[in-house]
Amino acid sequence: MTDTASALPQVFDASDFRARAQQHDPEHAFGAEPAHLGHGDHVLNPDLVSGLVGVRLREAAVLVPVIDAGAEAHVILTRRATAMRKHSGQVAFPGGAVDPEDDSVETAAMREAEEEIGLDRRFVEPVGRLPVYMTTTGFRITPVLAVVHPGFTLTVNPDEVDAVFETPLSFLMTQANHRRESRVWEGIERHYYVMPYGEHYIWGVTAGIIRTMYERLYA
Repeated sequence: MTDTASALPQVFDASDFRARAQQHDPEHAFGAEPAHLGHGDHVLNPDLVSGLVGVRLREAAVLVPVIDAGAEAHVILTRRATAMRKHSGQVAFPGGAVDPEDDSVETAAMREAEEEIGLDRRFVEPVGRLPVYMTTTGFRITPVLAVVHPGFTLTVNPDEVDAVFETPLSFLMTQANHRRESRVWEGIERHYYVMPYGEHYIWGVTAGIIRTMYERLYA
């Protein structure tokens, strides 16, 4: 017997993305995972769990900006400036640390997007959150899902961003484009997702957040 709902073709426009994000409940999305750990680098590397328990991590937020572009929504991604001290040259979502003056993670994510790529928050509609993503670099990241409405312009801050580009939501939400790789870091093999797109190599935390979005909203 065929499941009619699963047989329907996937829709990758902004309206469908908004509906999926608003239906998602991050407080009940962890299953058997310890809720205080959420999602993160430790999911593919269970040996990291002991190193995260009890550690005070710095709060951060990233914006996952999905452009309302008709039938085919696109996601805004950046390539961090090569001059930056941490994660230079890596593909990332706009975002950073939550400052004391930020009244929410949504405010922090939109502020960072304005500072990094000049995305005016008047065009940004936050529609939900993903589970927090814990990193081995000391951050507890809240991904803020948002629809970006037409009419915006971008101005890249060269101190933080070398390039900004768009990736089709359909590409990122297709499981076949998610590849698991590993490398030895400080003598220990670490596993992570990669999603090469043209000249851009999406991996690490960014790919982990994209994979979480796929699992929670589209799988």
